[in-house]
Amino acid sequence: MKPITQLRKMAKLGNRGFPRATLAYYGPDDKKATKAVLGIFLFEGAEATIHRYFSEDKDARFKIAIQEAILARLKEHEVKSLVMLEKIFGCPHEEGVDYPLGEPCPRCPYWHGRDRYAALD
Repeated sequence: MKPITQLRKMAKLGNRGFPRATLAYYGPDDKKATKAVLGIFLFEGAEATIHRYFSEDKDARFKIAIQEAILARLKEHEVKSLVMLEKIFGCPHEEGVDYPLGEPCPRCPYWHGRDRYAALD
């Protein structure tokens, strides 16, 4: 079974308890993801363990090496529940790290003034 099929199947199972994980994709626009972020929550109230994956040459959503690395992390932590967004959720740069808090990313004008939550409908 293809890695993306495994991820989709796991996400479709819904909430099966902890450990839980979230998977979201980010890119400079809504066409190509250059970053995947996996957050793993081992138990209720736990801080997420964050894993970041980057791809400049190919869309991160479709890069087999990234999908396989994500599946390996899920297996390593015996994750039971996965929430996955396949649409690009926003800019790959981190506010407060790559640019000042409260300001738009200077490298991703596509996202200026856009409501990334509205795109999920």
